[in-house]
Amino acid sequence: MAFDFDDLEKWMDKQQLPKGFDLFRQPDWIEDYVRKMMTKAMPAASSVIRQSKAEITESKSYVTVSYPLGENVEISKVRLVAREDHIKLSGLEGERKEVIKLPRLVLPRSCQAVYDGNLLKVKLRRRPRSKRSFEPAIHWD
Repeated sequence: MAFDFDDLEKWMDKQQLPKGFDLFRQPDWIEDYVRKMMTKAMPAASSVIRQSKAEITESKSYVTVSYPLGENVEISKVRLVAREDHIKLSGLEGERKEVIKLPRLVLPRSCQAVYDGNLLKVKLRRRPRSKRSFEPAIHWD
């Protein structure tokens, strides 16, 4: 059963709704309202929307992340945690944390980090493809 929005609109016109209800017909207002509600409900999603300062480069064997820490960061408080799909930096300016999603899966134990001036370079070896294969049996009906 398909829903017909024209029928809904006709029904809404017949209703005795308050004067302020016309705001719902303005799509910009609705879009702003939904965006605000989503960022309140999901703070992690708003951090994904925000652009990261990280620059990510890939080679055949490595993924390299360059992150400018800035001059006001106390390097002894900066912590780095590497996972297969992302790295997490904590102890940034204002006690901020940042999660940087990686474009490829990596081997976290291969992580090498170097602080050079105000730039943190993190180099991770890409996870090799699995050479394992499986040949399932084919069942005929």
